Amino acid sequence: MPSTDADIAGIPGLDDVARAILRERSRPVAAPAGMVLFQAGEPCEELVLLSRGSVRVRIVSEQGREIQLYRVAPGDTCVMSIACLMGEDVFQAEGIAESDIAGRAIRRQAFRDLLGASPAFRDTVLAVQTRRIHDLVGLVDALAFRHAEARLAACLVERASRHQIVEETHQQLALDIGTVREVVSRRLKGFEREGLVRLERGRIQVLDLARLKGLAHGTA
Repeated sequence: MPSTDADIAGIPGLDDVARAILRERSRPVAAPAGMVLFQAGEPCEELVLLSRGSVRVRIVSEQGREIQLYRVAPGDTCVMSIACLMGEDVFQAEGIAESDIAGRAIRRQAFRDLLGASPAFRDTVLAVQTRRIHDLVGLVDALAFRHAEARLAACLVERASRHQIVEETHQQLALDIGTVREVVSRRLKGFEREGLVRLERGRIQVLDLARLKGLAHGTA
């Protein structure tokens, strides 16, 4: 069904070329809050560009545990949909409408034509893909190393002097908690950003002992 300018006005990141393609080669879509839009194992036939609302993309384990991967809002593209659409693969996650949504759906060839013809659309897709990769790496890092973070916090609490100074290198701390120096350095940088410590040459100044204790015991 051809779209009108009014239909696509709410979709950010489009230039005149992209709007022209959407007028002729997209269809309107809408769904209520809570509706499951796609599930793991299903094929992907279309990419939805949102003009209103948001979608939550998640993985659910057999035990019912949920991990949220990312959200999609107007101006974003769903990286899972793009990966499946381009690779002609099935979804590896589940998408749920967080609120009432509306937008336009395009099929595989229209998406490829948009990428080739519209610099604005191509730049938007690449920017979102790059951001999502960084977000997902951060998520994996947090899930894989959160226990290391708790052990590091406990180690700092234990070794802090009465002046709240830890005089150990990152390598020494890594050996103490059974991980590698790179993990310790990343965690310490995170602690510093949160105002828990100040990193100095050859030593660490503890700034918030109470919060470190909370991290060590899983209460922070």
